[in-house]
Amino acid sequence: MGMAPVLRTTLLLVLLCVYVNGYIPRFLFGRPRGGFLGSPAIDHLSLAKQKLIKSKVPADQWFDQKLDHFDPPDTRRWQQRYFTSCAVKSNILFVMIGGEGTADPIWNVEGAWIGYAKKYGAVCLQLEHRYYGKSHPTKDLSVDNIKYLSSEQALRDLAAFITAKKKEYHAEKVIVFGGSYPGSLAAWVRMKYPYLVNGAVSASAPLLAQVDFKGYLEVVRNSLDTYKVVEGCTDAITIANTAIETSLPTSSGRNKLKTLFRLCNDIDAHEKKDIANLYTTLAGNFMNVVQYNKDNRAFEGAKDANITIDTVCGIMTNKSIGDELERYAYVNNLLLSVYSEKCTDFKYQNMITSLRDASWKGEGARQWTYQTCTEFGWYQSSDSDDQPFKHTFPIEFWTQQCQDIFSPKFNSTFIEKAVEETNINYGARNYTEDRIVFVNGAIDPWHYLSITKSLPQAEAIYIPGTAHCANMYPPSPEDPGPLTAARARIEVLIGQWLRPQQGDLRLSGPPSGQGTGGRVQTRDRMVPADLRADSLATVPLTPPNIAFCPAYIFSRQ
Repeated sequence: MGMAPVLRTTLLLVLLCVYVNGYIPRFLFGRPRGGFLGSPAIDHLSLAKQKLIKSKVPADQWFDQKLDHFDPPDTRRWQQRYFTSCAVKSNILFVMIGGEGTADPIWNVEGAWIGYAKKYGAVCLQLEHRYYGKSHPTKDLSVDNIKYLSSEQALRDLAAFITAKKKEYHAEKVIVFGGSYPGSLAAWVRMKYPYLVNGAVSASAPLLAQVDFKGYLEVVRNSLDTYKVVEGCTDAITIANTAIETSLPTSSGRNKLKTLFRLCNDIDAHEKKDIANLYTTLAGNFMNVVQYNKDNRAFEGAKDANITIDTVCGIMTNKSIGDELERYAYVNNLLLSVYSEKCTDFKYQNMITSLRDASWKGEGARQWTYQTCTEFGWYQSSDSDDQPFKHTFPIEFWTQQCQDIFSPKFNSTFIEKAVEETNINYGARNYTEDRIVFVNGAIDPWHYLSITKSLPQAEAIYIPGTAHCANMYPPSPEDPGPLTAARARIEVLIGQWLRPQQGDLRLSGPPSGQGTGGRVQTRDRMVPADLRADSLATVPLTPPNIAFCPAYIFSRQ
């Protein structure tokens, strides 16, 4: 009896360690653990350079934000994290929009936008997205509390933040930057608040919300076929998936799969969700590599930046490793080693249990899953015939997760209506605003939902041979020529947007908004009264950069 408490404590610690290590797949809904946009890679730099960069990382700052921007009687407020870095005393603001992961202050020291800031002399502000990182609007992530997580609330967060910072810095020009989902936010904040934002750089931004994003795997197939060393990569993947199918019905076949793929558990042939989850976990190895092929990022402490399409296709076509199934397992086990994972967890219920956790200890997967269920869809199903993973994880597998994680309310009908509403709200790819550039990489599957051809009023840059958000990372000597040219073109466009142009609005407006119902009419847009500069009288008029830029952490070129 005396040992029972010790045993219970030991068991609890073991379970806790297993839970903390997580059953969240490395790649879920097209999102790696930690978020779509990794941090700028610095591990390849000298130790002295790394130390210098880390010494310049700005401290946390906090912005007082409204919880619900669309319910005026609701006066609850919370503290939203942001970072500031400065080149010179300036009336130009660059704002990097945070997304579905923890904001990293290294972005305020490194990255392409820092180069633009050096050239034009801008103050750089990075605003963390509500409900991610340290920006906690509510006590937990329960369904009742997470309802304040939406792109519309995030856009109003941005509008309130920019309004206050324009007054604080006496700023006349604001350029926003975003990659992936924040790239969508960059486009939408420019569209909805043109009187606040003078230009937007929108990288790898999906603008079309879509429940069944089956085109994702079509681009994966095309990228694997186009950017590889030898022929036969996708054919080998298909053969491997066929071999898995033929192995599943027998006990010996399932045991073989468990050994080959270093599975954490036995396979139960009757658990269809487990099997679908196994298929998508193995496919995710290739999806992740394609999405971030040869970029210049660091993330989650992983060391797979050098694992590229060439790497995985080299394995899949290397007959000396074994047959196609063994090669498929070799890729999986290579990534297990890279991420220091002992085995492949594929149990559906383990994943769902982790995603049901409403505490703040997760890295953002629950929050992002909620946004896919309530706004975007973007589920990478295997429903297309033009992809190598066979029909092994259909759209129903993805939409069912919304019900299993949150509640039966979030069924496929709910998701379809939510996605339709998102497209009505933002216009999908029918974008009409000017002074924006859409940047996409040809390898990146997310370009399928973005704008890749220039519009009459907005430029698009489509970069061959590059992947997700590649233009946002610091330049590298290995960058292909088109990527270098894209960064240079973006720099030119920013310079054009910073020049005075007809139609620019200096946000002041009539003090009372008389004749407009408390709103100021500008360019066929309505300025919400709470975003007018005159409504922010309580914001101190500090001299630019003194109170919030205690040191100039990078020098203007």
